[in-house]
Amino acid sequence: MQNNHLNKIKSLGYIPVGLGNNIQSQEFITDDTKNNISKKNAFYGEYTFHYWLWRNKLAELNNTWIGFCQYRKFWAKDIIEENIYNLNDLNKCILKDVSQKIANKESIIGEPLFINQFRFSKFIKKNLKKMILNPVLFLDKNKRNIKFHFDMMHGDGNLDKAINLLDHDEKFDFRHFINNEVSFNPHNMFICKSNIILNKYYESVFPWLERCEKVFGFDLKGYGLKRIYGFLAERYMSYWFKKYTKYTTLPIIFNDISELN
Repeated sequence: MQNNHLNKIKSLGYIPVGLGNNIQSQEFITDDTKNNISKKNAFYGEYTFHYWLWRNKLAELNNTWIGFCQYRKFWAKDIIEENIYNLNDLNKCILKDVSQKIANKESIIGEPLFINQFRFSKFIKKNLKKMILNPVLFLDKNKRNIKFHFDMMHGDGNLDKAINLLDHDEKFDFRHFINNEVSFNPHNMFICKSNIILNKYYESVFPWLERCEKVFGFDLKGYGLKRIYGFLAERYMSYWFKKYTKYTTLPIIFNDISELN
C-alpha cells in the first residue's frame, strides 16, 4: 500500500487501511497503534491489521457487515465480462453493500481456487522429485489436494507441523479438509455479518499462529516461506468459515489501482 492510493480508495467509498513502513498520511487506519503486532507484517501480511482490529476496534462494530479487500483485489458484484480501464469502471463493478439475496448468509468468501487445475510445469518446477516418487499425482487430479499444493509451494511437511499445533477440536477436521479438498477460497478475503462471529474466528486463528511461530520462527527466506503465517491463515480461513458459518461465495477481480486513473 502506498500513500498515493489514498484518494483512489476513498473515491471507491472504502475505508483506507495502510500497512508497512511507507504509510505517512494520517487518513489511513494503520496497524501500529495501541495493541498491535505490526512488527510481524513482513511475515503475517494483512493479518497484522486483523490483529489490530480484533484487539482495538472489533467490539465497537455491532450489527454491521465487516469486509476486507486489497488494492489489487476487489469483491465483484458478479462475474466481470468487460475490461476495466479506469477507476470509474472499477467503481461500477465492485461490491458496495450486501444484497437481499445473500443477506441471510453469515459470511462471504471468494470463489474457490482449484489448485488441481494448475499446469504440471508449476508443480514440477517446485518439486520434481516428489512427483516422480508419487506418480499417481500425474494421473489423478484429486490427489493434488490442498496439502499437496502447500507442501509444494511453502515447504514439504510445514502444513502438517502447523496442524499439530491446533486446538484439539480443530485438528482432525482441518487435517481432513486439507487432505480431501482440491480448492480453497483465496487471498485472505472475507466479509462477515457479525463481529461476534469474526471474534470467534480471530480467537481461533491468532493463538494458533502464535504457536506456529515457535516452530517456524522469523528467519524465513523466499516469498513462499517468509509469508507462511499468512498462507496458513488463508487455508484455515476457508476451512473455518465453511465449518462454522452459513456462507456464500462471490468473485474476486484483479485490478491494481496504482494503474488506474
